[in-house]
Amino acid sequence: MEDRFYVVNGEILQDVIKKVVEVKELLHKGMVKDITEGVKTVGISRSAYYKYKDKVFPLTEGAQSQKATIALLISHDPGVLSMVLDTIAANNGNVLTINQDLPINNSANVTITLDISSLNTDIRNVMNILGENPQVLKTKLIAMQ
Repeated sequence: MEDRFYVVNGEILQDVIKKVVEVKELLHKGMVKDITEGVKTVGISRSAYYKYKDKVFPLTEGAQSQKATIALLISHDPGVLSMVLDTIAANNGNVLTINQDLPINNSANVTITLDISSLNTDIRNVMNILGENPQVLKTKLIAMQ
């Protein structure tokens, strides 16, 4: 099933969803040292935080998303990362940062933050294109802002 995204007024969200966003913001701003402190501060369980943390993102008021961070698990084969970058560039994405872990069990985690303001398609479509390559084992949208 394809992920679908909606923009909704926060007033209609369950309190737990709002509190998950609040924990993420506290962590980002360094106002709490870790997730445990964050969930205690806002009054939710760790399990509630982990259930929703990858599913809810704050939207900057009046702004269309300009950056996206994606996580990939890729095969440790020559040219795979180059193919990923070529795919992003072919769709007018501009890579801002790349972090690649050392390969373990012939695969490596890669996190890429890109400017999506000039994409000629949706970020989900870019991820689907990447995921069609058998050397890209997993794709995940981490955040958009």
